Amino acid sequence: MSYDQNQPDDQYRYQRQNGDHGGPRGGLHDQDPARPRRRGTLAVAVGALVPSALVGWLVWGAMDGPDEPRPPKALPSTGADAGPGDGGGPGAGTGTPDDGDAKPGPAASASGGPPPSGPAREGRLSGKVVVIDPGHNPGNFRHTVEINKLVDIGTNRKECDTTGTSTDDGYTEAAFTRDVSERLRKLLEKEGATVEFTHDGDRAFGPCIDERARIGNNARADAVVSVHADGSAKGNRGFHVILPGLVREGAADTSAIVAPSRDLGERIAKAFTRTTGTTPSNYVGGGTGLDVRRDLGGLNLSTVPKVFIECGNMRDPADAALLTNAGWRQSAARGIARGVRAHLLGQG
Repeated sequence: MSYDQNQPDDQYRYQRQNGDHGGPRGGLHDQDPARPRRRGTLAVAVGALVPSALVGWLVWGAMDGPDEPRPPKALPSTGADAGPGDGGGPGAGTGTPDDGDAKPGPAASASGGPPPSGPAREGRLSGKVVVIDPGHNPGNFRHTVEINKLVDIGTNRKECDTTGTSTDDGYTEAAFTRDVSERLRKLLEKEGATVEFTHDGDRAFGPCIDERARIGNNARADAVVSVHADGSAKGNRGFHVILPGLVREGAADTSAIVAPSRDLGERIAKAFTRTTGTTPSNYVGGGTGLDVRRDLGGLNLSTVPKVFIECGNMRDPADAALLTNAGWRQSAARGIARGVRAHLLGQG
């Protein structure tokens, strides 16, 4: 999402410029034939003990090991062949042991339906509902008429959605947000949270900004995070978290969510810095990494705690090198997940 305080759009339109587009474990050994036979009583005793020991070893071996492998030490050179869940990247070495020790919880469908059948596992975030809003949609480029439709955001009317930005090499914001969101979902579900998406590859375009807000409201989410990347000028670097300002106009009333949203945003900003090793924006938020906005429909129409996070600037080469790296995207997802967890549990 390119940043412009004077630009009225919720997700800012990507403008094409010059053709840019957007030792294995020990086991039982064979008996030595040269070894003399023992007394019958001893043989019976040993015969009774061996099966029990074997069963115990098998059970212990099945339970051994973490739920999730530790990330590799080396940073992947490119994100082109890595999918959601890959480890590594800057900041990965700063992870705490709790990244892989939580048990997975029930997943939720993108349409808000019941989680898949099967036994649910408890975790620290069991009972908590988190809605993830991947900014933009890869199909928006093919549906400009539909996304240009104006929708009511309470304070005024704005475009349904926009295409988003991209790196100079053509890696789109929509691709980035979907990838980070998938990684974030895995981390939160592993801790027991019920996770819903505003869209999950099931729509040709959108959803519109007002519907994105309704999805979080209807889910009665404990937290909503809208994932984005910025499209500002070269030299503008770093992340920032957008918080809802106080708005009471038309259908918009953020009075109940301003305080909890700020807590959510502050915790995400802190965890994101610590986990990714990147710094807050040098062009938005006065070095705090926080920016209060009153012109975003996705925030104005929300009735549950919600924030946007601009993970970096796709138009700056240094930031783009991070955003296109799969290992860094995993670190970004981990940072957001830690912030969400801290907010939901009141920790840190």
